[in-house]
Amino acid sequence: MRVKTLFYAAFCTIPGFVSDAGAADWTQFGYDAAHTGYNPAETTIGASNVAQLTTLYHVTLPASVDSAPVYKSNVETPSGTKNLLFALSENGRLMAIDAATGAEIWHKSQTGRQPTTASPAIDPSGLYVYSYGVDGFAHKYQIGDGTEITGSGWPELITLKPDVEKGASGLTIAETSSGTYLVVVTDGYIGDGGDYQGHLVSIDLSNGAQNIFNADCSDLTIHFVSNGTPGVDDCNYADDAPMFRRGQMSGIWGRGGATYDPATNRVYIATGNGDFNANSVGFDWGDSVLALAPDGTGAGSGMPLDSYTPTNYVSLYNSDTDLGSISMVLMQAPAGSTVPHIGMQTGKDAKLRLLDLDDMSGQGGPAHVGGELQLINVPQGGGGMREQPATWVDSAGDGSIWLFVANGSGLSGLKLGLDGSNAPMLTPQWQKSNSTTSPIVANGILYSISSCSGGTCVVARNPLTGDALWTSEHISNRHWQSPILVDGVVYVIDDNSGLWAFGIAGGGVTHTVTPTAGTGGSIDPSTPQTVDDGNTTSFTVTPDAHYAIADVTGCGGSLVGNTYTTGAITEDCTVSATFAIITHTVTPDAGDGSEGTIEPATPQTVNDGDTTAFTITPIAPYVIDAVTGCGGNLQDNIYTTGPITDDCTVTATFSEGTTDVIFADGFDGTTP
Repeated sequence: MRVKTLFYAAFCTIPGFVSDAGAADWTQFGYDAAHTGYNPAETTIGASNVAQLTTLYHVTLPASVDSAPVYKSNVETPSGTKNLLFALSENGRLMAIDAATGAEIWHKSQTGRQPTTASPAIDPSGLYVYSYGVDGFAHKYQIGDGTEITGSGWPELITLKPDVEKGASGLTIAETSSGTYLVVVTDGYIGDGGDYQGHLVSIDLSNGAQNIFNADCSDLTIHFVSNGTPGVDDCNYADDAPMFRRGQMSGIWGRGGATYDPATNRVYIATGNGDFNANSVGFDWGDSVLALAPDGTGAGSGMPLDSYTPTNYVSLYNSDTDLGSISMVLMQAPAGSTVPHIGMQTGKDAKLRLLDLDDMSGQGGPAHVGGELQLINVPQGGGGMREQPATWVDSAGDGSIWLFVANGSGLSGLKLGLDGSNAPMLTPQWQKSNSTTSPIVANGILYSISSCSGGTCVVARNPLTGDALWTSEHISNRHWQSPILVDGVVYVIDDNSGLWAFGIAGGGVTHTVTPTAGTGGSIDPSTPQTVDDGNTTSFTVTPDAHYAIADVTGCGGSLVGNTYTTGAITEDCTVSATFAIITHTVTPDAGDGSEGTIEPATPQTVNDGDTTAFTITPIAPYVIDAVTGCGGNLQDNIYTTGPITDDCTVTATFSEGTTDVIFADGFDGTTP
């Protein structure tokens, strides 16, 4: 690939994971390690409601992205539990994005030569996200807060030549019976400049150990240095013919990167233009498909486990028509097929090649030329293929096996069937002329970014006919970006740093609002409420007797009277009501204290409905005259209030003591 046009775009102590067995996640490019582009867990959007899709939001990201995002649900972050998108920008900024709002939650950046068009990948545990760094390393971050994991090999070296080599593809996570591997592939920059070699690095996620397979000089399983010593620490052999740069190029730049097939337990990579001499006892594998073990090893002595190379590899090289512009596509074999494991490889020459994955050249091993099962043209024509096809089985219909192929000239649907000898063969069914990037399939609907009337749109189609079922509003242009669909929402990043979310407003996406009430009151309804995305909900908050509402918080709401109404709900959240007991102040008053006292003498805080008592003590020669206030009564010298329901005052008054003599006839001793 000499020249390409780029369009620039505007349960554990580790924080990050909350188990949610019911949620579907899109953890690597193309949904799975086979990069099928098919999400089998999607049930929200289907043929009956796809026409109701609408724009949920459109935001501008902090940096431009030329790849597809990945998605993890229910991630515990410092700002709450959220569904997160992860996107790697061209300048190396890994962004964790709130899928409900498009807001960036955290980011990590590396420095080095740009751009990168790689997609990140999420660890099967859900605890980590992996990303290629423009510094030439693969990095491992805690998914919830972006803390980088170091040690045990991390960050993992991908290239010692980041000035001429880069990660351009999706990172692949291959889960096997013997271990789980992160597989990263490399390519060169625009123009194929410098001493670069495409290669694969497979990292054992259990211990950080890695293996390297070089597409040039495959007999050397090391990281090469720039312009080093040939055969020692580099592969920069001298030219042996004017048309070749011996030992250089062979970049691996398909959107999906390495493809893992659990049926064969092999990883497949497709290389771009570069020298091919493996059929003449060499170790250069330009314009070839190579099969390796998931740990990145081959058959030994520089040989892969198997290989396929077109017979016209020289003309592919000369015309810069990379076979490896697209990653291998794995296809289910039709019933009765003589070939149980089938792959499809296409490239910039717009040819579709069916391969027997158990014997890719049909000649019993690697380093042979030719041998494809079928070779046909892409139905819509065109070249420069850089869009990863999608594959799907119509399990709800006739069980037919489909391949969807996109490029700058359009989109086509083909069925995989059998020929008269029961060998697999592709048959075109329909084609559209709309320029399209990598498609995906979910719940019987085919989605893609495509040209539309007056611009670029996301289009949903009937996969059996190609007919459009829904078309979004115009988004900005696109280059290598492609959509994902998970949990009822289609997410797309365009060429102007725009992140778009499309869903069914008020229906397709729901969230849970959980009410809680502290001591002293209740909240109604008291059970978790399911709320449509973007809607509000209300709760009645009722204090118990003698209590008042102290505070109600959560879900962006407000309290009016005793009704709490949330803000627009865009994620799971909790409404919390707290209560406080009502108190009043009882103030004692005994004048200046010269005639008598009241104890306690200071204002008393009394809970609503309770009583309190005071001791009244006169100072001789004074006696108690009266005690009033707060609905109380005096017995001896103790004044006990009634139940307190408001602030009030207890007042004690005194009088000077006298001795009154009263005679029987009523004479009081005074002069008549």
